Amino acid sequence: MTTLPAFLDAHVHIGMIDPSTLLSGGIARVLDLGGLPTEIAADMPETAYANQFITVPGGYPSRQSWVEPGSVCEVATLADAAAAVDRQARAGASVVKVALNAHAGPVLADDVLAAVAARAHEGRMQVVAHPEGAGQALRAFVAGVDMLAHAPFTERLDDELVEAMAARMTWISTLDIHGWGTPTDDFVRASDNLARFHAAGGRVLYGTDLGNGPLPAGLNRREIEALLAAGLSPDDVIEALTGTAGLRWVSERVTVVSGPRPTDPAGFVDWLCTARAVATIDVKEDA
Repeated sequence: MTTLPAFLDAHVHIGMIDPSTLLSGGIARVLDLGGLPTEIAADMPETAYANQFITVPGGYPSRQSWVEPGSVCEVATLADAAAAVDRQARAGASVVKVALNAHAGPVLADDVLAAVAARAHEGRMQVVAHPEGAGQALRAFVAGVDMLAHAPFTERLDDELVEAMAARMTWISTLDIHGWGTPTDDFVRASDNLARFHAAGGRVLYGTDLGNGPLPAGLNRREIEALLAAGLSPDDVIEALTGTAGLRWVSERVTVVSGPRPTDPAGFVDWLCTARAVATIDVKEDA
């Protein structure tokens, strides 16, 4: 048995899944990126929340059929920005999530977006953005957003921007949502952007957007394979899974994987997908 730090899925929606299935699939921690907090049970991963989606009136995801009532915070003006961030902090949010989906409706103005980021940083909270549509990833970067909830998938970012982002941003992968095993054009663009971001030294976190379509509970083999295909090494993949997302986790679990890590890279995915999350006190290393 190999013991590793607690694996993190850095993009889930707890209210749209059965989280009790995640521990047996190796996921010990999750970052819920939009949705009202639920009571955390003993059979659930350790969970950090963004709480409400911050968006402009009428913006994504306020008009989506899957949105839980009360899970969207609409921000219209500069005066609204600080109050919106403070509302998430009072609710126990660990990060702030802003929606920048220009394909699904209006998006926050540049000055309002920057004000949201500034207020969050005053409270030592990171800002995560959902960028969708031409120029939205750039707008997030300029405004001071810390993390992208998805590797950008609607456009190919130029190399200069990717390198600038790599110097200070974190990207959450979520590659498999683009086709769920049947790669789409969005998958190709996201993979290309992620490959160049990683090559430039950008920090990548494993994340699946669990709750969005037919994704497996626990470790997603297709996501891992896509990360490897994008140029991450097996060590890089483990780093992407064991990152903290900049949060202070007090973890009482670890992730264990059956047997020793194989020396042959071809067996890495099979080995990794035997992972399960267990309480730290229950771990007994093989002799």
